[in-house]
Amino acid sequence: MVDRPERGGNIGLLILLTVVLVATAAAFAMMTRDQAEPYVLALLGILAVIGVFSLFATAMGLLRFSMRAPVSPVPTAFLDTFDEGVVVTEKDGRIIYANAAYSALVRADADSEVRSVERVFSADPNATDAIFHLARAAETQRAGEEEIRLSHPLGQNDGDPCWYRVRVRPLSLPASDGRGAARDCTIWQVADISGERTEQETSFQELQRVINFLDHAPAGFFSCDGAGRLVYLNATLADWLGYDLVRFKAGSVALSDFIRGDGAELLRSLQGRAGEVKSETFDLDLVARNGRSIPVRILHRVPFGGDGEAGESRTIVLNRSRGEDAAEALRSSEVRFARFFNNTPIAIASIDRDGGISKTNAPFLRLFGAGDGSGATPKLIDFVAEGSRPALTEALASAADGQSEIPPVDVRLDDREEGRSATVYVSAVRDGEDDGDAAIVYVLETTAQRVLEAQFAQGQKMQAIGQLAGGVAHDFNNVLTAIIGFSDLLLASHRPSDPSFQDIMNIKQNANRAAGLVRQLLAFSRRQTLRPKELALNDVLADLSILLDRLLGEKVELSVVHGRDLWPVMADLNQLEQVIVNLAVNARDAMPEGGRLTIRTTNVSEEKSRGYDNARGMPAGEYVLVEVVDTGHGMAPEVMEKIFEPFFSTKEVGKGTGLGLSTVYGIVKQTGGFIFCTSEPEVGTTFRIFLPRHVREENDQVEAKPAEQQQLADLTGSATILLVEDEEAVRAFAARALSSRGYTVHEAGSGAEALEVMEETDGQIDLVVSDVVMPEMDGPSLLRELRKTQPELKIIFVSGYAEDAFEKNLPENEKFSFLPKPFTLKQLATVVKDVLAS
Repeated sequence: MVDRPERGGNIGLLILLTVVLVATAAAFAMMTRDQAEPYVLALLGILAVIGVFSLFATAMGLLRFSMRAPVSPVPTAFLDTFDEGVVVTEKDGRIIYANAAYSALVRADADSEVRSVERVFSADPNATDAIFHLARAAETQRAGEEEIRLSHPLGQNDGDPCWYRVRVRPLSLPASDGRGAARDCTIWQVADISGERTEQETSFQELQRVINFLDHAPAGFFSCDGAGRLVYLNATLADWLGYDLVRFKAGSVALSDFIRGDGAELLRSLQGRAGEVKSETFDLDLVARNGRSIPVRILHRVPFGGDGEAGESRTIVLNRSRGEDAAEALRSSEVRFARFFNNTPIAIASIDRDGGISKTNAPFLRLFGAGDGSGATPKLIDFVAEGSRPALTEALASAADGQSEIPPVDVRLDDREEGRSATVYVSAVRDGEDDGDAAIVYVLETTAQRVLEAQFAQGQKMQAIGQLAGGVAHDFNNVLTAIIGFSDLLLASHRPSDPSFQDIMNIKQNANRAAGLVRQLLAFSRRQTLRPKELALNDVLADLSILLDRLLGEKVELSVVHGRDLWPVMADLNQLEQVIVNLAVNARDAMPEGGRLTIRTTNVSEEKSRGYDNARGMPAGEYVLVEVVDTGHGMAPEVMEKIFEPFFSTKEVGKGTGLGLSTVYGIVKQTGGFIFCTSEPEVGTTFRIFLPRHVREENDQVEAKPAEQQQLADLTGSATILLVEDEEAVRAFAARALSSRGYTVHEAGSGAEALEVMEETDGQIDLVVSDVVMPEMDGPSLLRELRKTQPELKIIFVSGYAEDAFEKNLPENEKFSFLPKPFTLKQLATVVKDVLAS
């Protein structure tokens, strides 16, 4: 239609040249002959030189006469075959080519001018924005595409609406002589796509009809991927489950979200070979969002790809609720059986004569898994540990022979000592029932039960040892009290220069060492006396770090990391320091070549307390955590099981009593906390101590210092004291100690004797110092009798047991003082002086 491969000559230059020549001729005409002659000759000479130069330039090829270069007809013929209109324009919008299809689109005949694309579409306001974007793309030499809807065809003033696709892309044309600069052009393509749009709308309407049929089918339908996430569900199923299809997004709902129990495992367990399509039928219960249960039959079809991975399923769901099934009695029976089979907590499976698993329920799949993914029938013995297979094989063989009495088999599901375990009950299938199945097995996992039994046995053992240790400690404390007391009496009567003074000091020092050992026994048995008070652990560790540096030595590097805004705790300061020191000393012994010991403190919220895997038995709550981490040689699992047992030690003979960690355990438990240990050989050990957070009440008061810490200078007195003690040696020492301080002392060997003394003295007693555990009448019983006649009488209890061990036997709000055994002469005198002065 239009073909202008290059531009013609420049008319402006031609006019300018003509004007110059005419002006020159007019100038010569106005001169005389003599005046014009030199100029004429000069002009002729110049023109002659130009002519000669042009001849030589033409001969040499430097100059060619203007002519149109030959154009190949192939591109033009090719473009003319296009069904869509093609227009090539220069940068200024001048059309240099337009094919016949374009002229037909814009209704341009041979006599009318072919208009550019911008001019053709500018008449319709609906196309303004699209054409503007395409024009901008053409100016910046970019490609672009737009679809434009017009109310009538191009070149007409009426008609049906039409759709046009307009494309634009840059084109660079070389110069006609092959030597000049290339020209930047633009290709416009215009196609009528009204037919395509009509086909698309028709296809979309057909698709909508199919979706409408599927959505409102009388059965539910869904599709899920290999991971069990829904990629589609129809409106029927969505209505049953209470889901809003408008808000449903593929992958947002999992099978386990609407299938009750472990039924989702049944669907995910379907396995097949590469390229295979497998179908299975399941009777399950769905759960609607409002909690309503819906019994259904599921027809599940899954294709498997070339790699054996499950693809997206095609699953039909048949509602088997009451009134939905014609065979109501059969439906009810099948629903009840399906619910029983899949919702029972016991794993059930049918076993064929070769030991293969033919049918299972959901708990079985949860317990054992779905096989190795090869598609082969898995065998039951493949799921148990090697050592348990012979007994299970024998039980299955007995079932295959039809035996009725088959004892249950205890099996391990893995070879680890602390691994999972189960009990398998095997029942023979008689008379060839169940399509050739030989047995039905019922599997009950016993892992938690076995762990609980082990913990219970360990707890009973620890309790028995604690009771024994507490009893021994109580009796031994009486002996130590006498030894330490009489040592103090001897020291009071000897000067340091006496030869026997040092011997007596050695006796007292060794007795104190024995008393420390007894305190460890009481700490383990949780029968020691604690003096809890509100503590800031960061301050405690800061004060203790100097001592720890000395204990650890130069080879071990100590790092104390204080948690921010640490909560307070209630604990006995001395006992808590003993816990940290014992753990630090153990860590030092585990790093003979040196290492690093880190002590960290941090707050543990109630939610975070649930996240510690090894913190079994610890209730969720708010705790303050103390972590003691070393880089020592670590411990093997068999050692870890016994570290808190008394007298268990990995150290050489004579280098440890085996009470260090048992003491730590007892102190932490008596404080109300928890302690756990993790260790890895050649990596290190971590002890975690969880102490309950203390929340101060409004009426809490600061605890006064114990009497022995007040350093009273004068320990003498003149009061009358009743001393009640069944151990004669302890009573003799205490009586002499108090008498030497100026007190009047009356002695009694039992509670009954104490009451007689009270009658003999007419109750003129200022203070009663009584043992707690005595024959005939113990200390609390004596106190109740004394309160009948003297309700304000002051009393001090002495005992080798903890204060709270007998406090519960006293009347509520009863006030008394307590002195733990063994005690020194000074401690006894100090407590007596303090109570009398209070």
